[in-house]
Amino acid sequence: MTQGASPAMTKVHDKPSRLVVLISGGGSNLQSFIDASAKGNLNGKIVAVISNKAGVKGLDRAAAADIPNIAVDHRAFDSREAFDQNLGELVESFSPDLVILAGFMRILTPEFVNRFLGKLINIHPSLLPAYPGLHTHQRAIDAEDTEAGATVHFVTPELDGGPSVLQAKVPIDAGESAESLAAKVLEYEHQIYPTAVQWFCDGRLDMENGMAMMDGKPLPASGINFTQSIEQ
Repeated sequence: MTQGASPAMTKVHDKPSRLVVLISGGGSNLQSFIDASAKGNLNGKIVAVISNKAGVKGLDRAAAADIPNIAVDHRAFDSREAFDQNLGELVESFSPDLVILAGFMRILTPEFVNRFLGKLINIHPSLLPAYPGLHTHQRAIDAEDTEAGATVHFVTPELDGGPSVLQAKVPIDAGESAESLAAKVLEYEHQIYPTAVQWFCDGRLDMENGMAMMDGKPLPASGINFTQSIEQ
């Protein structure tokens, strides 16, 4: 058990963590978790996949893996707050140890985030704190950056502002398009996201006092560099 970890973290050691994955589309990152679990590389069980859109490929991926999958259309609710209240109750009904945002294209209300604070994680396609929000790849190209990447981070009420856990960097080549850069970054997303979640499932990773902690020690502001994580 990590130093200062809460009693809830003990469950992570005793049995596979219960994971709920939220999606909005194709679910390629979801598939990376399904594959990692099938290979025995993830000490966690995906107990539900929830989408705010019906008929998306991610739900088909869940069904093919015999994972309970549910679509809750946000357009059926009068407000963002009403949707998030309903979503929070649904997520909570599965008693998750960790809630994984995997291409969930909704800005969550502070009430939802605080409900699952410390057990809500996301991956963002930039080297945070650079380029929170949308259109990250084009923004990096327009700024003439030499590298881009992806960041796994805990979720806090600040948009893409939670403490970073793990980053992967890729070079931006001459003549790079946003589409080609996105494809390169996505390959690394499929590696670093299951890695970070496995750390959580192993009880090594948690969030304390607004900081990402690894083995009881605060992580750097930008998280762990993926090239160094192999040694972790």
